Amino acid sequence: MIETQAAVLNAVNEPLDLATIQVDEPEPLEVRVAVSHVGLCHSDLHYMTGTVPTDLPVVVGHEVAGVVEAVGRSVTGLRPGDRVVGALTPSCGRCTNCEAGRSTQCQRVAEIRRRPRPAFQHPDGRPIERLGDVGAFSQHTLMRENALVKLPDDVPLHVGCLLSCCIITGVGAVFRGARVRPGSTVAVIGCGGVGSATIQGARLAGASAIVAVDLDEERLEAARGYGATHVVNGSDDVVAEIHRQLGEGVDYAFEAVGSARTAATALAALRPSGTACLVGIAPGGTELSLPASDFFFEEKRLIGSYLGSGQARQDVAQLARLYQQGRLLLDEMVTKVIGFGEINEGFEAMRSGDVTRIVLDLRS
Repeated sequence: MIETQAAVLNAVNEPLDLATIQVDEPEPLEVRVAVSHVGLCHSDLHYMTGTVPTDLPVVVGHEVAGVVEAVGRSVTGLRPGDRVVGALTPSCGRCTNCEAGRSTQCQRVAEIRRRPRPAFQHPDGRPIERLGDVGAFSQHTLMRENALVKLPDDVPLHVGCLLSCCIITGVGAVFRGARVRPGSTVAVIGCGGVGSATIQGARLAGASAIVAVDLDEERLEAARGYGATHVVNGSDDVVAEIHRQLGEGVDYAFEAVGSARTAATALAALRPSGTACLVGIAPGGTELSLPASDFFFEEKRLIGSYLGSGQARQDVAQLARLYQQGRLLLDEMVTKVIGFGEINEGFEAMRSGDVTRIVLDLRS
């Protein structure tokens, strides 16, 4: 067991507390990672504000990159010194969903995450939860070998961490979730980190028109750099504006905000037989009220996509290659890199909506 520094959530709607915690030794299939960088994600905010429930105290954070420090006795594919990013969805590889290539929906996740002792605890022995079995806002964490992917040496850790959540979520929703066809038209509602990645996915998929929708003009301008061909301010009549610009609705609409209102907008923006894909995490208890006629008479489809809807480890490795080739923009998505002690200020900046991604450097 080692001691390390972590940002602990002790109460909802309160700042994270920097504290000394203890990290357990790796189990046979676990790896201890010295965390270097973590992207601040809006899903972390859901837990910090209580809109999605979690046990307390907890270390949140999940968009993680770092260096392998120690490995369990049964680990064969990683060794100390390897640069890694987290795939976040440890899978058994044997259940029906895993064998079908849907590791994000592994049916044995709870069993796989079970361990004989808490991974994190206070110095006095009180256990501390880890969000998603990651708890990345800690200078050291434990992850299973099959939830980590080696990062090529020429992919910097401060951008590599984005691959583990916002990039795989957005790009994966395009390729694995909705399966966007080349030449089709796409709308992306919400142009933060996940939305920006979705726009890039649509560009990589060969969409002929990509409409970015957001309330912030700076985000809309940035969206053009990621591949958007059209922009719509969300304060306007979004559906009418899409029809005005394209002449009809879109083939695919992606909702990257996490609200019932924007989900309804995504469905309404479709042309008949189009597909709306919900990517943003909505607060607990959110319910959708949608016109049944859209499904019966216009044959529209509504689907969800979680963490890219595919094989996370394989997809992260492929996305890293796209970055190496200059086809996937990561550096441009990092608005700012901040030190560990600035974590609460970083989340305040996220609430303002003026950033795409803030990355936390846990070494400073």
